[in-house]
Amino acid sequence: MRCSATYGRREWGNDMSRIGKSPIPIPPEVKVTLSDGSIQTSGPKGQLERQLPKGVDVVVQENQIVVQRPDESRKARSIHGLARTLVANMVNGVSQGFERKLEIVGVGYRAERKGEELLLTLGYSHPILYPLPPGIDVAVEKQVGLTVKGIDKELVGAVAAKIRSFRPPEPYKGKGIRYVDEHVRRKVGKAKA
Repeated sequence: MRCSATYGRREWGNDMSRIGKSPIPIPPEVKVTLSDGSIQTSGPKGQLERQLPKGVDVVVQENQIVVQRPDESRKARSIHGLARTLVANMVNGVSQGFERKLEIVGVGYRAERKGEELLLTLGYSHPILYPLPPGIDVAVEKQVGLTVKGIDKELVGAVAAKIRSFRPPEPYKGKGIRYVDEHVRRKVGKAKA
């Protein structure tokens, strides 16, 4: 039986963001410094710096980072979990790094690394030459497998999405560039009468 007084309503009292309240462990090889509303992390893979969103406080304790919100305003509640995730991605990036895998499907479609550029042959009248941004490395395996690596999760995702946008997978034969874990919904072609 439902209680009509509380059904469909959520109390916004002292609830904390479940993501935001969990502390971020700092690996021994990572160094974290705070200064004037920005956070900097450095580790074996490199270093990252980010301006913290207004409305959250970051406290570095012995071997963990805690993201706190100073008040219960709607703005502070909305960015609490986001700020914690951004800081956690920075710590993971400089210690382990991130990668995104793509695969090329199609006869004659291939990729090749040319110095700091990626040469893509995707069935157009011309090859596509894509300059890689600083901090991003792309490994090409057997001309059809791509692994985008870097320490900045946002940049890795953006570069992988840009490469995929040159020839997204089409629904009839499935040709194009797709993420390795992506499922392409296929359509049935027109049947002959």
